[in-house]
Amino acid sequence: MRIAVVGSGYVGLVAGACFADLGHNVILVDNDERKLAALKNGQVPIHEKFLPELLSRHRGNRLTFSDDLHEAVRASAVIFIAVGTPPTERGEADLSYVESVAREITGAVDDYKVIVEKSTVPVYTSEWIRKIILRNGADPDSFDVASNPEFLREGTAVTDFLFPDRIVVGCDNDRCATVLREVYAPLTSGKYYESAGAIPQPDRTSIPAPIIVTSTKSAELIKHASNAFLAMKISFINAVASMCESVGANVNQVCHGIGTDSRIGPRFLNPGIGYGGSCFPKDVMAFRAVARECGYDFRLLDEVMRINEDQRDRFVKKVRSALWTLRGKHLGVLGLAFKGGTDDIRESPAILIVQALMQEGCKITAYDPAAMDRTQEVMNSNLKYASSAYEAATGADALLILTEWEEFANLDLRRLNDELKYPIVIDGRNLYDPEVMAANGFIYYSVGRAASHPEGVPAALRNGTKKA
Repeated sequence: MRIAVVGSGYVGLVAGACFADLGHNVILVDNDERKLAALKNGQVPIHEKFLPELLSRHRGNRLTFSDDLHEAVRASAVIFIAVGTPPTERGEADLSYVESVAREITGAVDDYKVIVEKSTVPVYTSEWIRKIILRNGADPDSFDVASNPEFLREGTAVTDFLFPDRIVVGCDNDRCATVLREVYAPLTSGKYYESAGAIPQPDRTSIPAPIIVTSTKSAELIKHASNAFLAMKISFINAVASMCESVGANVNQVCHGIGTDSRIGPRFLNPGIGYGGSCFPKDVMAFRAVARECGYDFRLLDEVMRINEDQRDRFVKKVRSALWTLRGKHLGVLGLAFKGGTDDIRESPAILIVQALMQEGCKITAYDPAAMDRTQEVMNSNLKYASSAYEAATGADALLILTEWEEFANLDLRRLNDELKYPIVIDGRNLYDPEVMAANGFIYYSVGRAASHPEGVPAALRNGTKKA
């Protein structure tokens, strides 16, 4: 099929590359000439596993880039809208970019088109897109509007697209649903997985992918409700972790006991410094705003956000507790991205914690495998950057682990101890076993677990044991 994807941001770029890998002919449309030029020249603007391979495989063949929206719409049977929906000051989704695309599309609807919301949008957006296109003179029978929410995790977006838990398609008539079934037929039939160039299947996936056809309103709600529920699960286990610290329980043991219940499951029961990124914070606020517009006060979401913000504050207090005073302290920081596997620092709890500590007068040297260039664009020049985890730790009063990169979970602990001024590690991602850290000479703090100390270290010295 011929497909147009409007917007070459995170969702649009991944979707365009993956649709091409399914065998479709894709035109990726953007009005940013510099971004288009970079894509045409082979540059990959985001850190995402398998994306460089797909772009290299299909660029100039099944995947082309254009700034001509009208021509792309005329040449395509299906148009996916994947432009940004940033939050407003009130927390609502800003749909002005979606509206602008809908207006521009109208003049190019010369035969039957399916126009698909791929951006994360609130309920009723599909109705508004249809109204805008009709107001601008399109024939009511010449198009349908559908909702096809994405469920992509940064760092694993390509495999999430090609090996999805489910494909949700919101359509209000059979004609529209038939077209979108055809778009995803290589996945739902299993044909894609038989191809020689298919992306390797990740763990914990089942194929072929199931497709769920709903109304457009239901599909729009599924996306927001899914992200809000996952954010709630993270905030819940972080609140439980705080209780564990208060009573001396081990949150890992509690998570295991909870997660083995088949009704709950272990995924997203990972205590830490809170959720971040471009999706959960924005979508929880937007979902709350939608609920208020519908006359429902969704106070549970208020508490989800409050716990998330509190988790960052609790971590800063943990650092202060370990070091007593913060002004002038030299801290090594591992991780700036909001999660491992991506260079995205939007709403990153790691960045927010670094900013809070710098405001307290800390001197910070940070290392991240992918996100340092993006951080330099938004952080002040007082933040120093290292070329490795060990360099970040060199001479530091303490080392903070703020992002769950696999690299950080497999450090040479003896070397790390030698680099630090004081053997203090404050782990916001629970990457290490407290007993292992103590055995390697560290004073180790984590989330929802008791602090551990090397044997023979007097209690009175545990917060500041300088090495000989």
